[in-house]
Amino acid sequence: MLASPRMMKPALISLLALGLSGCIPKEAFVSPPASSSAATAADAPGEPASPAGAVPAEAVPEAAPASAAPVDLTPVPFEIARADFVRETSARYGIPAAEIEATLGRAQFLDSVVALMARPAERVKPWHEYRPMFISQARIDGGRAFLAQHKARLDKVQAQTGVPAELIVAIIGVETSYGGNTGRHSVLDALYTLAFRYPRSGDPDKLEREVRRELFFRDELAQLFALGREEKLDIVALKGSYAGAMGMGQFMPSSYRDFAVDGDGDGRRDLFGSLDDVFASVANYFVKKGGWVAGGPVAVPATLAAGREPFDPVDWTPNHSLADLAARGYTAQQPVPAGATATPVSLVGASGPQYWLGFQNYYAITRYNISKMYAMAVFQLSQAIAGEELPPA
Repeated sequence: MLASPRMMKPALISLLALGLSGCIPKEAFVSPPASSSAATAADAPGEPASPAGAVPAEAVPEAAPASAAPVDLTPVPFEIARADFVRETSARYGIPAAEIEATLGRAQFLDSVVALMARPAERVKPWHEYRPMFISQARIDGGRAFLAQHKARLDKVQAQTGVPAELIVAIIGVETSYGGNTGRHSVLDALYTLAFRYPRSGDPDKLEREVRRELFFRDELAQLFALGREEKLDIVALKGSYAGAMGMGQFMPSSYRDFAVDGDGDGRRDLFGSLDDVFASVANYFVKKGGWVAGGPVAVPATLAAGREPFDPVDWTPNHSLADLAARGYTAQQPVPAGATATPVSLVGASGPQYWLGFQNYYAITRYNISKMYAMAVFQLSQAIAGEELPPA
């Protein structure tokens, strides 16, 4: 039995905040290297808990938006849910119902996808254990080589958008190891599976979250049909992550449709075969979804005055003035623009607590994957690729 198939159109990243994510979306999941953005969070199996039950501040999820619409938890038989999906997707995107039926007839339920999504959550890793999963000397060297190889293309995108070339490279490095691992699952099969057979734990307290996740993937499946028509893609042949994320930047279908751009001017948005489109689309995501500020800072290290408690707001919007943060005991350790606003970031380092101030551009990275540690790892990797010395983990 399935949840009522009310069609929803959450953004990749807003869903995790609701209990799923994606570009994804979102809760703060530990995401392995070479996973998806939208689906980095979406790929994560669940909300992990540390052995002692205390979650590090850097792993606490961002608060869900208060505007989250209620969801119908009434079970619906698969046959009815599938028929409703076909009818609603056809009406929504102007695709003949027979065409949708024919494509779904070629889709398969993948037990492997269900198993991956339902696997037990791992212990939450503190920052000093999390960062090495994303930043290694091999990944830094690979990023420098990738940047050098594609410098002209990346410099062009940087000039057009203000998003640094090394940051675009860092995202691609974290998501897919510079294109080396873009996923081997059928995107259609993965989304079909999660849209109609999203795993249930049997825990009543988790039911709403599980239903929201299923509805998210059902919406992404619908958007996959629209994407195929818009970009002339054979959606049956597409490969990606087990959560349905695609290409070097691991875009979910909704993010592909909303943020992908034609970087090479050939009239198509091709995130599978065009590096110009990939680079421009990653940058466009930061600008349009995250509000990237050209030339603005990302994050700077800070100190917290002795005896003061860390301030870890559940809303990560960087709307705290430097004067307000100073009153809370924070002092930036590097120059910051006058009038800047920020959000404090606390990390569990190998040698003790670390404190940072994250600005609008740090927030923009968290919109790619709603995780403070993910954003910091991408930022620090980008700095290392650009030749800066890594701070201690």
